[in-house]
Order: sequence, then structure tokens, then C-alpha cells
Amino acid sequence: MKYLELTIGAVLVNNFVLTRFLGICPFLGVSKRLDTALGMGGAVTVVMALASCITSVISNYLLCFTVNGKVTDLSFLRVLTFILVIAALVQLLEVMLQKVSPVLYRALGIYLPLITTNCAVLGAAAINAESGRSVLDATLFGTFSGIGFALALILFSSIREKLELAAPPKAFEGTPIALVTAGILAMAFAGFAGLC
Repeated sequence: MKYLELTIGAVLVNNFVLTRFLGICPFLGVSKRLDTALGMGGAVTVVMALASCITSVISNYLLCFTVNGKVTDLSFLRVLTFILVIAALVQLLEVMLQKVSPVLYRALGIYLPLITTNCAVLGAAAINAESGRSVLDATLFGTFSGIGFALALILFSSIREKLELAAPPKAFEGTPIALVTAGILAMAFAGFAGLC
């Protein structure tokens, strides 16, 4: 039951993009086409899951330790170490994508290295550290938060592709209709608030 609540909470109730409003830059930037949204959603999910696991180990076991009966608390280094871990993971993912899928690598463009500064990834690591989750719980939270990010991105990109065929009023063409659509999608996800 605990893991079901964690899953539903991470994907729907506390969706990083649509309820916490973290990770908006790639959400708006990569959501014009479904294929790039799928790639970015997968990349963010992988980075968020791995970063949550590694940062949880660092936070739980390395930043606070005891030597000769004296407790050493280095938790003030949390954000710095988390950013370093995330940057290393993104670099690794970038090299892998460049070798495995050059088309997706080019399609994601500048948004791929920007995963390093994606506040949703750092937010998941920080939330795990603050709540004191175990490594398993933190990894599951990161994974399902990434899946929630991908779900929001895929839904939004599907809607944006349909909007390309529509004829909105001149004042709403482009970014304004995308922002209105994102707001409506966020209101729809607010309906999940009572699930957990």
C-alpha cells in the first residue's frame, strides 16, 4: 500500500511539472513534437531515477558519519554534491545518446544538457533527502516522478500537435495557446489531489 501511494503520489497527485511547477523549461521547449517529448521524457526519467538513488546513498551514508564517537554533519554540501552527481549522469547519458541515437540527440539539442539544471531532477533529490527516505524509496520516488514528468510532457506534446492543425485567434497563436493549454492540463491534474 505504501508503494502504491508513493507511485500515485509521484505520477499524478504531486506531478513535478503540473502541480509543483518544476521543470517548466524543457516542458515548454521540447513539447512541440511527440517523438522529442518521448525522448526527453525517457532521458529525464533515467536521470531522475539514477540521481535519486545515488544522492540518497550520499545523503544517508556519506554526508553524516561518526568518527571516534564524534558526529560529522556535512549536509550543508547536499546541493553541491547533488548537482555534481546530476551533471555527471547527464554527461554520461549525452554520450550514450550521441552514440546510440544521433537523431534523438540532435532533436533534443540544447535541452539535453539542460537536464543538469532541471529543477525537477534536483527537486526530487532534495525532497528525498529532506524526507529521509531509504535508498529504495528514494529510487522509486525518483523513477515515478520521472514517469510523471514524461506523462505530462507526452500529454502536452500530443495536445500541441493537435493545436497545430487548429486555427486559434491570432492573439493566441504559438506560445500563448501553449501556456493556456498547460494551465488547463495543470487544472486537470489538480483533480487527482484527493487520491493520496
